[in-house]
Amino acid sequence: MNTLTDSERQKLRVGFCGLDLATPLVLLSGCVGFGEEYTRVTGFSNRDAGAICLKGTTLEPRLGNAPHRVTETWQGMLNAIGLQNPGVDAVVNEILPALDFTETRFIANVSGSTVEEYVEVTRRFDGSPIDAIEINISCPNVKEGGVAFGNDPDMSARVVAACRAVTGKPLITKLSPNQTDIAENARRCIEAGTDGFAVINTLMGMAIDIETRQPVIGNNQGGLSGPAIKPVALLRVHQVYQVCQPHGIPIIGQGGITTANDAIEFLIAGAATVGVGTALFYDPLVCPDINRGIVDYLEKHSLPDVSALTGSLVLHGDSSSPCAAG
Repeated sequence: MNTLTDSERQKLRVGFCGLDLATPLVLLSGCVGFGEEYTRVTGFSNRDAGAICLKGTTLEPRLGNAPHRVTETWQGMLNAIGLQNPGVDAVVNEILPALDFTETRFIANVSGSTVEEYVEVTRRFDGSPIDAIEINISCPNVKEGGVAFGNDPDMSARVVAACRAVTGKPLITKLSPNQTDIAENARRCIEAGTDGFAVINTLMGMAIDIETRQPVIGNNQGGLSGPAIKPVALLRVHQVYQVCQPHGIPIIGQGGITTANDAIEFLIAGAATVGVGTALFYDPLVCPDINRGIVDYLEKHSLPDVSALTGSLVLHGDSSSPCAAG
């Protein structure tokens, strides 16, 4: 059992975008449905997470992509769900009223194909009891030839500014790793009014069936998550933290976290909170283990709380060289 005492739980409390979170763990969008899926698992409790990001929500209902939509890869998972969801009206009017907001914080995830769609979905969540809003800017912009909003700093900033104008709730921008300069994108989003970041979204990848010589995923490509992307995610968190730190903008660090040690690495790299996603598919009860491991680390190193770890990375000499090893 990983039962924590009240004093140990106090060490896990953390502030994020003005919200008081009971633990630094955030259950990631797309991995826990609309907050109710894992409640059917014996021993699972929403109280083990500081916040839960709901499934990506669009203006109108979507059926999602043709199968296969998920496949396992070495140390990871590819998915191309296609934002299957019932639409924002159903989420606000039917799903949110059924959630227990006394257990944890709930964060809406907004997706769209146009700036106008992002704005309208954000506007509707603004009038709901949701605690914060995460903007998934990795969606393709249908008016700009399908280029993902999140891969272009100008488009990213436009989406953030437009959503900022219609909500007073905390606004979290989910950054894509599939871009040239994630730090510059973060800087532009801060100027546009974001309150926080989720770093990173999935990397794009492919799996091939060698017998049919076709992609395994029906959409041909998908987002890669899981332990395979952890080193990339850590670096991106560190890079974004350099931009965020002077402004006090917090980061949800995510990408391959399966253990307490993984979570601690992300905190040291600059994350204020850490996201757990793919790990839940094979271990739904992983959160108590991670919380316990973080507390044990804090006590071992005589640290008062989780926030003492954030951004405590000590670099070796001059790390500015862009050249790869070898």
